[in-house]
Amino acid sequence: MQRLSDKAALVTGAASGIGRAVAARLAAEGARVAVADVNRDAGVAAAEAIGDRALYVDLDVASEESWQAAMAAVADAFEGLDIVVNSAGIIDLKSIEDTSLADWRRVMAVNLDGTFLGCRFGVQAMKGSGGGSIVNMSSVSGLVGGANLAAYNASKGGVRLLTKSVALHCARKGYGIRCNSVHPSFVATPMVDDIAGSARDPDKAMAGMASQIPLGRLGEADEVAGMVAYLASDEAAFVTGSEFVIDGGLTA
Repeated sequence: MQRLSDKAALVTGAASGIGRAVAARLAAEGARVAVADVNRDAGVAAAEAIGDRALYVDLDVASEESWQAAMAAVADAFEGLDIVVNSAGIIDLKSIEDTSLADWRRVMAVNLDGTFLGCRFGVQAMKGSGGGSIVNMSSVSGLVGGANLAAYNASKGGVRLLTKSVALHCARKGYGIRCNSVHPSFVATPMVDDIAGSARDPDKAMAGMASQIPLGRLGEADEVAGMVAYLASDEAAFVTGSEFVIDGGLTA
């Protein structure tokens, strides 16, 4: 399918995991894609793997100056922007008692500040050119709590409601910009590998995560990318301010 022909996209956290799968899927559907990440080597490799429809852009999502430089690079390369996917994120497996202020701020800086800046710069870039689509990567942890996810829960819950605020603002202003959030559960990515790797028995931890999913397995990054591609496309023209759960039935 070529649902995204003639569209230009920027995907954060696109060097690995869900972000990389999203960037590849958008390119496969016809978009030109900026693979944005703070990890230069992995980001360049991801862009090269995607092919001539992709380019790597340095981006520290927590830095306003970095966003300014990245958006200028995208404007030079694409002469416009239609899609922003805020996928960069980190996790911290700590309870409220174990989470330091530094831990809290580190998670918020990437997950929530980074999404805020992505939305803000995305709106600025798209509001004068007929609109577009912003997709924010939240999590089922933005819908339900976990005892050892104090900062992560708060950041992803913040992404959920920020999304709705952005959607309503853009609708009221008549910008033609839609904004939606995606909420995966456990997906086979380096982040989930790191979660399992922090346990005494990584194989048991991975099996334990899969056992929580009614469908009996972890999700795949490509499955999340398929939802993002839909939300980025004109097929979702009447969809904004909504949350899309991709969790194998976990929250059911």
